[in-house]
This record gives sequence, structure tokens and C-alpha cells, in this order.
Amino acid sequence: MAEPESGAAAEVPLYLRVAAALREDLAQRRISPGSRLPSERSLSQRYHVNRQTVRSALQLLREERLVVTDRRGTFAAADSSASEPAAPALTARRPTFPGGPRAAEALVRASLTWEPPPAPLAARLLLTPGEPTLVHRHTVLGPQGAALQRAVSWFSRPALAEIPQLSRYRRARDCRQQPDLRLLYHWMHQAGLRITHRESVGVPPGPATTTQGGAARLVVHRVVSDQHGHALEITDIDFSAQSAAWTYEFSA
Repeated sequence: MAEPESGAAAEVPLYLRVAAALREDLAQRRISPGSRLPSERSLSQRYHVNRQTVRSALQLLREERLVVTDRRGTFAAADSSASEPAAPALTARRPTFPGGPRAAEALVRASLTWEPPPAPLAARLLLTPGEPTLVHRHTVLGPQGAALQRAVSWFSRPALAEIPQLSRYRRARDCRQQPDLRLLYHWMHQAGLRITHRESVGVPPGPATTTQGGAARLVVHRVVSDQHGHALEITDIDFSAQSAAWTYEFSA
């Protein structure tokens, strides 16, 4: 964190980088469960960022239930299992959008746009032909900046109506680069939605079924629906089976 970074890493928002560093400290028990985190002032000095950036990072960790804050300060969440690392246990209970826990920990580029979905998806998303909706694009990068995994997600009319964290992006001018939607499925739960999750995995059609390095290309088509059978999110993920093993953990 203290050293300047260039290339793809520099494009990651500072608060996400601070949150990742603290999450690693929590996972490795450098900050033990129940212990108090350094003050916002100390953290801002450690990571060379302003206090608002630290507050945003801590808010993300609170949403992930990794830390708790009261009038005394911010503390690492207590862990009832001393023999099991905190981070994997929490990850298993909370699926991460769009590509699972491993993708969430990697360097990514993400964006939100407001545009019509492909014509075959419009009816499934309860949209009229040509009607725009929120579209999320997400690329997982390797250590040298090469794209290992690409995902594009389209959100339905019910999703934008029912999930407050998505509805704030109802207009194109409200969309921003590097949006953080990792807690999407948690937001669905908060909105009272009981979701079902259907995925199909296959090889893309056409001759380009392997990468330049010879690894197989695989595609995942995901449809997440609510308790009424209405699609909330449709996502397509394309990745290299050799360099980006795709792991997704889900519990209803």
C-alpha cells in the first residue's frame, strides 16, 4: 500500500485496497478476533490515504461482518471457532458477486452502464424491447494485467425496483467506474428476496475454444431469480480453465 503502484493496480479504488489489506490482516490473525483495530487516524497514516477512505473501507468490512463498531471503536468480529480461519468460514456463508470468493480477492476492473440488454434477454428481464437497464461489466486481472475472467451482468426491472443499493443507479449519470457490487446477494437478502440460483457451464461455440496458451475456455450462464420466479440478474462469465479456476459457493 505505501509504495506507488502503476498499471492496472493503480485503477483500483483506494478504499478497496485498504479494505483488502485489513481483510488479509483479519484472515491471517494479525488482528485477532475481538481485538480493537487501530484508529482511523492511525490507519490513514499507515496506508497514506485520507480518513474518508479509511471510513469507506471499514464500512465495507462492517457490511461483510468482519468488523463491528461501537462507541469504543472498531473491533474484529468475534470468531467462535478458534481452529478455523475466519475469512474462509465467512466466505462460505456469503456468496460473492459476480465470480465467487476467489474473483473477489483478485485485482479487477469493473464498470456500470445503462443500456438495453440483448434482445433475447429483454422479456426475461421484464423489459420492453430496447428498454435500457443497469449493466455490470467485470474483468479479473492476472499479476501482469492480463484478463483471466470476464463477466457481464444484466439486471431486471424487479431487481432495480426492489434492491435499494441498485436503484440508486437508475440513471446513466449515476453510474461510476469501479463500482463495488460484491455484496449484491446480501443486498437481495436484506430486501426480503428469497433467491434461487441456476447456472449452466459449457464451451463457447466456434473455433476459439482455447486460449493462446492452450487452456480451455469455459462459459458460465447464470440466472438468479426471486421467490416469484422473476429473474433478478442474468450473468455470462467467460474464463480460462487453466489460469482462472472458477469457484462459486452458494447457500440459500
